[in-house]
Amino acid sequence: MNSIILYQSKYGATKKYALWLSEETGFACVETKKAKISDVRKYDTVILGGGIYASGIAGLSFLKKNIKELQGKKIIVFCVGASPYEEKAYREIAAHNMKGGLSDIPCYYCRGAWDTEAMSIVDRNLCNLLRKSVAKKDPKDYEVWEQALMAAGDEKCDWTDRKYIVPILEAAVN
Repeated sequence: MNSIILYQSKYGATKKYALWLSEETGFACVETKKAKISDVRKYDTVILGGGIYASGIAGLSFLKKNIKELQGKKIIVFCVGASPYEEKAYREIAAHNMKGGLSDIPCYYCRGAWDTEAMSIVDRNLCNLLRKSVAKKDPKDYEVWEQALMAAGDEKCDWTDRKYIVPILEAAVN
């Protein structure tokens, strides 16, 4: 199969999933930042993975910019976030990101990791501000992502699991 996996990973979880997919399939695996559309368009299937940051999927801009050049290709997207899967939250992320020319592209969710020590100072400060804001709410009113944020705290957590790549693999080979 003539396929490629593109990924954009800030802290490593998305890269881990991309490498697991590559390991399982033998597909080429390239960081989105290093990808050239002239090379990518040679592939029949393009899988793109990116972390979720401020409700955006990292690396998706590559698809948006080049969607016309990828017409007729099988395209699959997966996003990686620290929260446990929750249908409503996932639909909001997908609706926010997979619109226009991307609306027919399947998108999958993989749970990632959390490591405040590895975060940039900006990300760490934003997360701390967010936690302070969430802490003002009654815990019984927390959204799923807020529960995960508060539970993780400053602990290092890794929720990556190969089970999340199963539907992506099925979509790639069917």
